[in-house]
Order: sequence, then structure tokens, then C-alpha cells
Amino acid sequence: MALDIDHLRGWIGRTETLEDVATAAPVRALAATLDRDDAAPRPGDVLSPCWHWLYFLPVARQSQVGPDGHPQRGGFLPPVPLPRRMWAGSRIEFPAPLHVGQVLSRTSRILDVRLKEGRTGPLVFVNVRHEVRGDGQLAILEEQDIVYRDMPAPGEPVPAGVAAPADAQWERRIVPDPVLLFRYSALTFNGHRIHYDRQYVTEVEGYAGLVVHGPLIATLLLDLLRRQLPEARVKTFQFRAVKPLLDTAPFAVCGRQDGDTVKLWARTEDGLLAMDATVTLY
Repeated sequence: MALDIDHLRGWIGRTETLEDVATAAPVRALAATLDRDDAAPRPGDVLSPCWHWLYFLPVARQSQVGPDGHPQRGGFLPPVPLPRRMWAGSRIEFPAPLHVGQVLSRTSRILDVRLKEGRTGPLVFVNVRHEVRGDGQLAILEEQDIVYRDMPAPGEPVPAGVAAPADAQWERRIVPDPVLLFRYSALTFNGHRIHYDRQYVTEVEGYAGLVVHGPLIATLLLDLLRRQLPEARVKTFQFRAVKPLLDTAPFAVCGRQDGDTVKLWARTEDGLLAMDATVTLY
């Protein structure tokens, strides 16, 4: 399929509304996946920031799943004819907390679809805005960036990357073994094969190992903040994926507080920046 950006831009303005319930089971399961010793969640407990990603899951029928494990293209999201897809980042506001047991709704709108020429070929960026409500009250405003790109050419060198900050105040080592990645995929009903199918990810998409989910890295960054400042209330959170993390090596989640601002980042084993994030606190 040819890349017709004018056709894809016809998706701008499309909306979708989904409903869910903030059940306790996935909250308990994610706490276990993050190696936390939280008490069993009860109705009324506050959900940690970004744990709303446990809900509104992509429940495409099996016959409607594409070869990469994602739902086939052309529903709410535009049918971008580029094979690699990545959640590149988000900008999130938390005007009110969500609670276990609440009835949730999420209204999503396609804000923009744009084409750029990257170093290795075309890139298509899709910008989506989500508004999440709990029992009718606005709780989360999120703008999400999704990027589509072509497969790398055989022998294409891996970009060198940039050095991560060296002034971490907090740091935690993460071992992204296949079990961790599988559990997070299961919790978020994420069928993307780059996270669990080693033959597919290495032979088809050209990565050297299983890819750590972008939202899992972001969740681990927020979990580091929660471990260090358990009473802190997050006002805004933004993150940007810089370099893929793979299951072939440990990585570190790092942070440093400066007043009501907290810088968070993920660092590869050889000191490169993998994700850059900023939190503002109430």
C-alpha cells in the first residue's frame, strides 16, 4: 500500500469513546509485576499515576489481529502502511485522582497525522488526545504520540545514542527478563510480538532482542518516584522514548528532584539515554 498522507490525514478529528470499570485484579497484578508489596486494593483506593493504562484495552477479535500482533489497521487509528509502530511519548495532566471501583470512560480524538522524512526513510506521527473520567469527573488529560516507520535495511547501523545524565539522586536496576515483559503484555492485552516473540522481533523487525514496552518503562519511572516520595501527588507527567531497551541487558531507572519538579530517565547498561521524563508535583 502506498503512503498517501492526504488520505491518512482524513482521520484527523475522528473520535472514540470507551467505558470500563477500575477493577482491583489488574491493580494487584501490576503491583506484583513491579515487585511491590502493596496491600490488596480495595474500593476507593487511589490508582497510581498512569495505572489507567490497565483499562480500555485493545480487544480486537483474533481474526482481526495483524501479522505484528496489533489489531489490523484502519479502525480508530489511521491505516498507516509502515510496519514498525512505537508509542513515542505522552504528555499527561492529572486534575483529579482515579479510584478503584469507579466507572471509567475515555474519549479519544485524533489531533494530527503528519509525515516527516527521517534518516532512514519516512516517519508518520499520529497524535491522539484522551480524556479519562471516573464516575463522570475529569481525571486525566493525555496526548499520546504514535510513530510509524519502515523496517531497517539489512546491515543498517544502530544509532549511536546520547549519554544519560550522570547526576542521579535515585537509581534502581531493572532486569527486563522475558517473564516481566510477558506479564506486562498480558496485563495490558498487548499482542505486539516484539515484546514476546524472539524469532519475530529479530528476524522480521530487526531488533537484537525482545523490546521493553514504552509504557512499562514510563510506569517504572513513576514507580521509582513513588518509592522515593510515597506521599507525592503527581500533577503532570511527560515522557519521550529516545532509544529502545531490550531484554539482552539490565537498565536503570533514575531520578532527581528539584523542588516541585522531578526529572526521571532510563539509562542503558552502557550509559545511554533510553527515556527522558519530567514530573511536576502538586
